[in-house]
Amino acid sequence: MSSVTIYTGSYCTYCRRAKSLLERKQVDYKEIILDEDPEKRDELVKSLNWRTVPMIFVNEQFIGGYDDLAALERSGEFDRMLGSALPPS
Repeated sequence: MSSVTIYTGSYCTYCRRAKSLLERKQVDYKEIILDEDPEKRDELVKSLNWRTVPMIFVNEQFIGGYDDLAALERSGEFDRMLGSALPPS
């Protein structure tokens, strides 16, 4: 079973888009709102060299932000990462 974690900001449009894509695909995910944990945000920025939200992980692998998630979805790679063979919608 795959695991998706998304680090978000409260007022982030791209975060809402990413969550919407995951919800449309009925993918369960864990959301961590970084507004509530600035130390965690600083830690992630340092370790990933990535400054913006969302920060999306699939099976503990950092895949990037919303644009990266959408590109993986368009290519079919996201379904492969999830280990599913979902038909295209």
